[in-house]
Amino acid sequence: MVDFSLWDILRNLLMALRWTVVLSFIAFVGGGLVGGLLLFLRLRGGSVMDRAVGLYVQLFQGTPLLMQLFLAYFGIALFGVDVSAWTAASVALTLYTSAFLTEIWRGCVASIPKGQWEASGSLALSFAEQMRHVILPQAVKIAIAPTVGFLVQVIKGTALASVIGFVELTKAGSMISNATFKPFVVFSCVALLYFVLCFPVSLYAKNLERKSHGRRA
Repeated sequence: MVDFSLWDILRNLLMALRWTVVLSFIAFVGGGLVGGLLLFLRLRGGSVMDRAVGLYVQLFQGTPLLMQLFLAYFGIALFGVDVSAWTAASVALTLYTSAFLTEIWRGCVASIPKGQWEASGSLALSFAEQMRHVILPQAVKIAIAPTVGFLVQVIKGTALASVIGFVELTKAGSMISNATFKPFVVFSCVALLYFVLCFPVSLYAKNLERKSHGRRA
């Protein structure tokens, strides 16, 4: 047993917290880019593309993130590609995030009144011009709050990356707990750090949602 003080435990957990933040950032930004592309394809690609993207969304929303992480880590290796835990976690979380963001944003675009499409169409605007000048400026205002709110789910989802050996906050907590035999103290600190990371984001999302409802009222 290693004799760690509370400060030693927190210091080591804070070092691991960096990787939780980095992985969350990669997943959120990567998922946003992929999600934006999928949204465009769904809106512009016709019925076949709409069904294909819908199937993609259902696949990632309807299966556990844990399973997706296992498939990314062990499945890609079957093709002879050496996959690190870092790469597998980034890919799995990016795809998972993209599926949810695509659906969130699709709902926001769908909430724009049909008259806005018709009015912009009567001005002979192309689809890209309609999206850029009329639809997206309105949809973005609606989408900000749920998008920021979903970031909390992404941050918490990084904890599952520990099962494939990625050393983030939860994995570090498990390793320190095994070394110190102080699971209650260690995981209380882990929970506290997740709370400190997620609570401001949740609060910000609720504030944005409140402001959004105020503007629409």
